Amino acid sequence: MALLLMAACASIGSPDGGIYDEIPPKVVASYPTDRSVGINEKKIRIRFDEYIKLMNANEKVIVSPPQIEPANIRADGKSVKIRLYDSLQANTTYTIDFSDAIVDNNEGNPMGYYTYSFSTGEEIDTMEVSGVVLNAADLEPVKGIFVGLYPVDSVFNDSILRNKPFSRVSRTNSSGWFCIKGIKQGKYCAFALEDKDGDFLFSQKSERIAFLQDTFTTSSKWDVRMDTIWRDSTHYDSIRVVPYVHYYPDNLVLNAFLEAGQDQHLLKAERPDPDVIKLFFTAPADSLPVIKGINFDEKCLVADASLNNDTITYWITDTAFTHREDTMKFELSFLETDSLGVLQPYTELMELAPKLTWEKISKEKQKKVQEWRKQREKLLKKAKEPLAPEENPYEKTFLDLSVKPSGSLDPNQNVRYVSKQPIARVDTTRMHLYVKQDSLWIPEPFLFLPDRDIKSYTLYAEWEQKHQYRFSIDSAAIVGIMGDPCKAIKNEFSVSSEDQYGSLFVHVIMPDTGQVIVQLMGKTDKCVATLPTDEKGRADFFFLKPAEYYLRCFLDSNRNGNWDTGEYDNGLQPEQVFYFPKPIQVKAKWDVEQDWAPLEIPRMSQKPKELTKQKADKQKTVKDRNKEREQKKQQEKRK
Repeated sequence: MALLLMAACASIGSPDGGIYDEIPPKVVASYPTDRSVGINEKKIRIRFDEYIKLMNANEKVIVSPPQIEPANIRADGKSVKIRLYDSLQANTTYTIDFSDAIVDNNEGNPMGYYTYSFSTGEEIDTMEVSGVVLNAADLEPVKGIFVGLYPVDSVFNDSILRNKPFSRVSRTNSSGWFCIKGIKQGKYCAFALEDKDGDFLFSQKSERIAFLQDTFTTSSKWDVRMDTIWRDSTHYDSIRVVPYVHYYPDNLVLNAFLEAGQDQHLLKAERPDPDVIKLFFTAPADSLPVIKGINFDEKCLVADASLNNDTITYWITDTAFTHREDTMKFELSFLETDSLGVLQPYTELMELAPKLTWEKISKEKQKKVQEWRKQREKLLKKAKEPLAPEENPYEKTFLDLSVKPSGSLDPNQNVRYVSKQPIARVDTTRMHLYVKQDSLWIPEPFLFLPDRDIKSYTLYAEWEQKHQYRFSIDSAAIVGIMGDPCKAIKNEFSVSSEDQYGSLFVHVIMPDTGQVIVQLMGKTDKCVATLPTDEKGRADFFFLKPAEYYLRCFLDSNRNGNWDTGEYDNGLQPEQVFYFPKPIQVKAKWDVEQDWAPLEIPRMSQKPKELTKQKADKQKTVKDRNKEREQKKQQEKRK
């Protein structure tokens, strides 16, 4: 008997548990009955033919009209129980849209999209509208944002989103798509709102919004669609014509944006090492904060601010103070948004000690000095010939400079030298540029000029294709704000031939609605080059490396050269952004001409899938486990 048991345990395969359940759950009853009228009941129960569960109910299930006090929706065995807490509105259709959240409890078979509805009046409203919400700046689908409607009637006004919740509401899925159901026939305006406080009102600047300036009227008509009946995963059995009611509009596009002038607050202040103070703010600012030293003279601070002044690094040039005192005490004065959304002057007393002290820095430096000396002694012992004297690189601090690009230059490119700290002094008489002619290096004129960033300089020259250049910088020719000199630097680079590049000539066909800015994009949706169109609508890009490129443009309505966001109170939409829907292949020695009419391509279909970061969730389907089970049984029989 024991031998038989052992043989059974050692047999190949596992016991067959029988046929898997591949039938999705079905509704068998609901209380009140689905699509009932004259209902004033806040408790709803929907029964199914098997045990079910709700997947991601908080994200997917939505009650319309919106509920200020969230409804309690839960799975209970073979039922879903709903408890509404808000007062029911008279003569109103209520919908509970479950999306695809309902699945059976055992196998996870999805029921599919399901909506329950009832009316407190004498009729059910059945109209629907649908569309997408896109991020205005880059046309990314916006997932999980509320989309709502207001009827255009005597109550409607331009600021309604600030003082009255939506009449009907839905939420976008992972593709940015939404469908609002249970709508009364009529005229509406649509909005999207990233509601952070649950009041269904635009009450915070940090909430993304979108609004349509044009109203629309709901409508419907009978239509047909083709449904494919599949025999298996690769062969279809037949195609049937299925009649259905097609609701309009079904192509609304809302462009979501954050308004400019976000609430400004000091996010944090830190001192990562003795020489640096860093300030981080929550929003851009027009001016820098003011520091008044208490135990030091604030004149020793050199500000290195980001483009929008929301991140600021202060370099502390008084090294005698930083070696003597650990803690910096100062008053920081800046503008901060108050509870009414108004910028007000604010002063805060601060004390900052470095995370990395001079004592620790000194110990680490001494450790590296000793390690270098030991390595040097080993080399001297092993060397067969005397080694040239070499300075210990850790005994003195040098300015760290990087060069961009290195090695090879495009014909229209220049060279940037970037430091890790602001540059205080530059002596161009101790810099030399040479061009190689035959075997000789011939001096060449150049310019070495500061950039907007106080940590970088650019080398300019009349670069000639197929020529090799050498640029040398003597030691201490560049000195940082902390007094650190640069080491002697010698860079060699060559200028590539134009035969290695292609050109792209873009003709934007657009009504005369302002200047168009064309942006050339790489595969990661990062801007490679930017050009405004000329009077003929052309933007010509030269010296492009062979690759696949993408095109984006925006209507620069105010002609300031930048993309500008919208403003709800003034009815100002963000400047329109467009993508060319396909990649463009640029080859060496090729000139590519591309006509582009952005307004002729539906906005929801413009951004290429390769660039879209917000991917659609995988569609839920019934698992074909019985087929897998049968194939496994056949394989075991053959063995």
